[in-house]
Amino acid sequence: MWTKEYNQPNDKVTFMNTLTSCVNKVVKDGYTDSFKVTKQGLYSTARDQYYQPADIHVINFYRFEGESDPGDMVIMYVIETTDGLKGTLIDAFGTYSDVSVSAFMKEVEDIRKKGANEPKPE
Repeated sequence: MWTKEYNQPNDKVTFMNTLTSCVNKVVKDGYTDSFKVTKQGLYSTARDQYYQPADIHVINFYRFEGESDPGDMVIMYVIETTDGLKGTLIDAFGTYSDVSVSAFMKEVEDIRKKGANEPKPE
């Protein structure tokens, strides 16, 4: 069920204020693959396949920051590929981010942040 809290533009949603709870939520929604960026592109561990920036759509993303340590900053991208694969890509955010992930994500044209005014899926 789609909830108002899940669709808010705030990165720290009340019931999903940890990376673990957010990952659990999107996995329940079918985003089960764990992607990683390599020299060949975005790698799907489930399909042993590579995707280029034009092949992916970032449906949503979430940033998390440790309450006591700013070094605990993480970003999670919720991704769908053009062939229907759903998964997540997780990277450090800010100073500790992976340069290859940042470079790859800059090339992705379809990145969205769901906001409160967007229509909710049925």
